[in-house]
Amino acid sequence: MWPHFNSVGCESMADFGDVLRSIGEFGTFQKRMVFALCFPNIILPFQFACVFFIQSDPERHCNTDWILKADANMTRQEQLNLTVPLERDGSFSRCRMFVPVDWDVGTIRDHGLNQTTVCQNGWIYNSELYTATIVTDFDLVCDRAYLLQLAQTVMMTGILLGCLLFGPFAESFGRRRAVQIPMVANLIFTVTSALCPNVLLFMLSQFLMGIGYGGFRMNAIILATEWIGPSKRSWGACVTQLFGALGQALLAGVIYIIRDWRLAQFITAAPLAVICIYIWFLPESARWLLERGRTEEAKELLLKVAAVNKRTFKESLLEKIVVKEKTEKKSGVVILVQSSVLRKYFFTLLYAWFSVNVAYYCVSFNVGNLGLDVFMTQLLFGLTETVAQILCMWLLEALGRRLSIISTLLTGALLSALMLAFIPGYPVAVTALATSGRLLANWAASVCNVYVQELFPTSCRQTASGLGSFASRAGGLIAPLVNMLATYHWSIPMVIFSGLTLISGVLSFVLPETRGIELPDSTDDAENNRNKKMTKKECESNVHIKSSKL
Repeated sequence: MWPHFNSVGCESMADFGDVLRSIGEFGTFQKRMVFALCFPNIILPFQFACVFFIQSDPERHCNTDWILKADANMTRQEQLNLTVPLERDGSFSRCRMFVPVDWDVGTIRDHGLNQTTVCQNGWIYNSELYTATIVTDFDLVCDRAYLLQLAQTVMMTGILLGCLLFGPFAESFGRRRAVQIPMVANLIFTVTSALCPNVLLFMLSQFLMGIGYGGFRMNAIILATEWIGPSKRSWGACVTQLFGALGQALLAGVIYIIRDWRLAQFITAAPLAVICIYIWFLPESARWLLERGRTEEAKELLLKVAAVNKRTFKESLLEKIVVKEKTEKKSGVVILVQSSVLRKYFFTLLYAWFSVNVAYYCVSFNVGNLGLDVFMTQLLFGLTETVAQILCMWLLEALGRRLSIISTLLTGALLSALMLAFIPGYPVAVTALATSGRLLANWAASVCNVYVQELFPTSCRQTASGLGSFASRAGGLIAPLVNMLATYHWSIPMVIFSGLTLISGVLSFVLPETRGIELPDSTDDAENNRNKKMTKKECESNVHIKSSKL
């Protein structure tokens, strides 16, 4: 078999890409791996149900059942008239009540009550939309309303920390363990979240669950991608996002049927338990095994993969890769900073990831405030993102990585800015623009996931991915805080996240095209082979030399 080469450059015979071409770039084994690692992303969006599907200011009034001691047969309307003050618009106060008194009901009716206080015995909520949410169960209203944004922020902090912790963990202990352990954590703390009796324990469970979520999402993409050849490599990231989009669409139906956040958590835990069983049997990344010097394990695994794909594995290729791996300096994060070329790419991707997640979660946390039915809006979010990811897999190969990320970032920034022209009073237009902007942010994140695999060498690929995921989750972390600025003016959050996305789109012009190029196994590959062009004569000469050695 002749070694593969293309117009970008000729692949070295010592590249892992030659091994993948020998055993199959995207055969039966890779398809099983991708499905096994991506299927959990259908379920993981359900974990956001408790912080997405809420009414931040639900219809309510103070619990004033104290007056029923004076007249147990009093109607609800009469009770409100006697115990709850009116606002200026004539509605009953949501946060204040009249101070309880030890009078008979006749005296109360004759003289009325004048002194008010904050709600002393909780609230009574209108449950027409939801049976129970974290807002109603933990009374996150009035002077406790800030705890809602805090709960959202705590969860995003956990996701951010998960990316930070499990990046270095995967470098030291392997991609497989960095996928398995976070998934078990997801299962455990999804259940404990549903059982929490108060908001502090709930936030602790959400924080720990977020660590598992962040660790799994990041490392699942890495593990899948490192087994796929260049012709289908974008599938590793895009199918992950595709399954996540399907999960977003299914989430709308699940919450529409259930309407109770605790029950939704338990339902989420059931498939997670099944995933925890099968995911324990997934194989390790052969790239990582070779990089760690575990050659015999890698060889045994590659032989099994070749058998599954019904291909023949040439062990001579592995020997040349081992020689190359021994010459590569294992510098981790240091090489990302020391190399001027990689540093430029690295910080550009960090900023792009950060900006798209600020935009994505600013819109997501406002799903109930866009003006249309919350379930329909969420369904539109999921369905449109599903279509976008299918297109993304095709366009990444047809148009390339560079054009894809530039166009999605700049177009997304434009659509987000257009929302300023329609809010308030135009719910259909706002929802359409928000859906499109969220779609493009999700699309851009997929391109970032592909880019981070293709720009950096094996020795620091996981570190780059971990720090990139850290930056993206930092964007999600500050999104609730950005939304809080709407209390000063409704346009401030949109100005911020559309501006961030616009800047990242401009900066992305410095990124190179990596379509069809093998993953770099060394720093030299990453620095010198991105834009290197070889003439046809040089390629043919290189191929002749390689083939004579096979």
